[in-house]
Parts: sequence; structure tokens; C-alpha cells
Amino acid sequence: MKIFLDDVRNAPEGFTRVYDPFSCILLLEENKGNVEILSLDHDLGLFFGKEKEYTGYDVLLWLERNPQYMPKSICIHSANPVARKKMFQTIESIERRLEALV
Repeated sequence: MKIFLDDVRNAPEGFTRVYDPFSCILLLEENKGNVEILSLDHDLGLFFGKEKEYTGYDVLLWLERNPQYMPKSICIHSANPVARKKMFQTIESIERRLEALV
């Protein structure tokens, strides 16, 4: 499975598109160990009547707490340069934690 989290862009062929971090996390849980690629946007806007803006970064924070759901590969396709850097740093942190477990 390939997951594409974005509220605006269309998913590339072969990807399952989700619009919010909650749906993304649900797919990661349901497909544990079978997610080849997770492609994340950062800025997703407000939805579900929430006052907080949820982002692709929230998925990474969840993965940091639940590394057993780590996909084989993560791509960041956000155009937000500050968020991209923070997201890549979090991916590196998750990978270091997983290496320590081996």
C-alpha cells in the first residue's frame, strides 16, 4: 500500500489519498507492515470543525510514539520549507530509535 496525505494535490497513480492525519493513521494501523510509501504534506488546513490545524507532522509525531507502524519509506512533498526541515528531522529521530531497537 502507498498512502498520500494531502488536502489539495491529487495522489499519484497507485497511491491511496487521504485528506487528514486521522485517516492516515487509521490506514497505517490497518495495514501494519504493508505500507511501502507514506507521502506527507504538512499544511492541511482546518477540518472537522477543529480549532487546531492538524498537519502531516502530527502523523510523524504519532509514528514516533508508535514505531511499529513505520512504513518502509516516507516522502515529504510539502512546499513549506520550515515544516519540511522539521519533518525530516523527526523521520531521522524515528529511524535512530528503530535502529536502537535492533
